[in-house]
Amino acid sequence: MYRQTLRRLQVRKGEWKDTAPKYFDERGAQGRPIPKSRSQIAKEAAHAYIGRSSKRGPVSWPLLGLAAVAAATGVSYYTIERERRLEKAMGTVVSSESGSDNSTRWSPGDGWAPRKFKLTQWGWFPEDHANTIPGRPAIGGTWSLVDMKGRLVTEKTFQGKYTLLYFGFARCPDICPSEMVKVAAIMDQLKVEHPKLAENIQPIFVTVDPARDSIEALQDYAKDFHPDYIFLTGTPEQVQKMAKKYRVYVSKADETDDGDYLVDHSIVLYFHDGEGEMVDFFTQSMKPSDITQKIHKAMTFV
Repeated sequence: MYRQTLRRLQVRKGEWKDTAPKYFDERGAQGRPIPKSRSQIAKEAAHAYIGRSSKRGPVSWPLLGLAAVAAATGVSYYTIERERRLEKAMGTVVSSESGSDNSTRWSPGDGWAPRKFKLTQWGWFPEDHANTIPGRPAIGGTWSLVDMKGRLVTEKTFQGKYTLLYFGFARCPDICPSEMVKVAAIMDQLKVEHPKLAENIQPIFVTVDPARDSIEALQDYAKDFHPDYIFLTGTPEQVQKMAKKYRVYVSKADETDDGDYLVDHSIVLYFHDGEGEMVDFFTQSMKPSDITQKIHKAMTFV
């Protein structure tokens, strides 16, 4: 009661200031600030910390530093381990042709079949891939089919010529005709811009549907396309073997009740040099003009 009366008097006289809490004894003397309890001090400290931490984001500099250290450690471990394995592999040198005995053949490590090596102009390579130039995919190989005149045709038939090889089937409704028209545009452009190169390129069509694409069927089919094309077919086993070597996906699809069907297959144009080695391959999305430039560069090194 005394404190409230005193406060009213001070407010009227303009002496009252709303400062830190004060207390007054019964004699009316102004005393010191009311001391804070331990619980109040702890509470204020907690509120102050929460206020500061709420202004920070979820990522702090210490956390970023720890993440950087962990990443650097992982990269260093990977680099050291890779170099260690490379050194171990390079420690085994193949310097002579291996014999027929598996004990004299070289293997890069456990779980790898021993390989017989042969010296080629590019260095030592496994005998079954001795003709493969380093850096080129192991696609293609030996094969045998028949042309529209019933003659046996192999990969050696076109030795000395570059080839554009396409896998398709005569009853393909849209994609195969579109790709074959693309090849025709490539050949025509080469004949205009680089006639000497065009003379040394042979476009080839290989069916993936030998059950229906007989010699007679291909003869009729060939009338709608570029005259430079050579059409090949064969037994299902021959075609399957060749498609496997070129990693061509082939699957019968959408078969109807009357036995008609479509064939799903890879849409790739393979380009080989005069030795039968694959130089490049061209996908469906590539334009004829771009393919022509790549062919010109591959044949002239310009």
